[in-house]
Amino acid sequence: MTEIIGVRFKSGGKQYYFDPQGQQVAPGQGVIIETSRGLEYGECAQGNTMVEDEAVVQPLRPLVRIATDKDLETVEKNHEKEKKAFGICLEKIAAHGLDMKLVEVEYSFEGNKILFFFTSDGRVDFRALVKDLASVFHARIELRQIGVRDEAKMLGGLGICGRPLCCASFLDEFQPVSIKMAKTQNLSLNPTKISGTCGRLMCCLKYEQEAYEDAVHRMPKNESFVETPEGVGNICQLDLLKETVKVRLDGQPDVPKCFHHSEVRVVRSGKGKRPEDYVAPPPEELIKLRKFTPPEEPRILSGGMDAPSTGMGMEQEEAPDQRRSNGRSRRRQNREQPPQARREERPQQARPSQPRPPKGEQKPRPEARPKPAELRPTLEKAAGEGQEGNLEKKRPRRRYHRRPRGDKPQNPGT
Repeated sequence: MTEIIGVRFKSGGKQYYFDPQGQQVAPGQGVIIETSRGLEYGECAQGNTMVEDEAVVQPLRPLVRIATDKDLETVEKNHEKEKKAFGICLEKIAAHGLDMKLVEVEYSFEGNKILFFFTSDGRVDFRALVKDLASVFHARIELRQIGVRDEAKMLGGLGICGRPLCCASFLDEFQPVSIKMAKTQNLSLNPTKISGTCGRLMCCLKYEQEAYEDAVHRMPKNESFVETPEGVGNICQLDLLKETVKVRLDGQPDVPKCFHHSEVRVVRSGKGKRPEDYVAPPPEELIKLRKFTPPEEPRILSGGMDAPSTGMGMEQEEAPDQRRSNGRSRRRQNREQPPQARREERPQQARPSQPRPPKGEQKPRPEARPKPAELRPTLEKAAGEGQEGNLEKKRPRRRYHRRPRGDKPQNPGT
């Protein structure tokens, strides 16, 4: 067994293990550690713990001491120097005209080394920049090019979920994420919806990938020919979270039915032709596949509060024709009453509807109106007896005399 302590050098960074050298260190306490870059200040993330010898890589670097007040003052001074070095480096980059974005500056604990982290689309020749920075700071200068995911980890921020970025809070290492994960989880392939602040695919796609893969193996494939408690048909949609499928039944192809995957029996997996010698089982056998009781549909009561009760604690259902006529009568009464009376009075009983004639019978048509030619003898007789008639009087036709084209009026002035 080996005793170790876990140390982080940055907030949200990777955790490294060191030999405590017999000292008791509490989580959250500052420590000074000997690393390959020299002495470094870190924060204890895991206290003294005994682990197996095979779980750690030997040899472990030792713990120098627990951080004192003087060490904390040195760390604060280094942070102030980093801010000044950041501004100076930006001026030098602009002077040299380099295509690079400065992200962060880091001073070593002893102050003899300065690291500049930057991002760029391609390779950058920064040899002249290193010479200028070394002449200004009189220390060892190191420039490191990082990716956009590392940039988001250093700067931090909020994700589209409203929480701090996973990489800047608790994610030690970046996990590989592919577009296949988004397809497996039935997510939109719009880059703006599945990309994080860094512009790459969101790291949280990896969290639930195992659960989705397990559901894919247990559930039938899309377009499979299956048997359900209500008949046979083809699967048209899958819901991996609810573990349900929508089936387009042969008897009702327009309205897909939803079933749990345990209620479905696969006859043909995936796309393909239906088996030629297949015969659908009888409904009595298919109904045995049902394991979940479907929810009951709510009953429609007659008229709600206005309908009279039958005295048995339940009310009879209205016929569709009666509901339609009752609604028309209520709307007619509301239009006739003033607004105040509509609020105070409510109709107590709806007017019963008139029965409709059977389908075979036709409605009696109204008598045809007599034509004007048929009424003319009657009107002439009435006019002959001295009564006023409605005979049409013909107006004299006007005649217009046109002047011949050849005749022109003579102008007396010519």
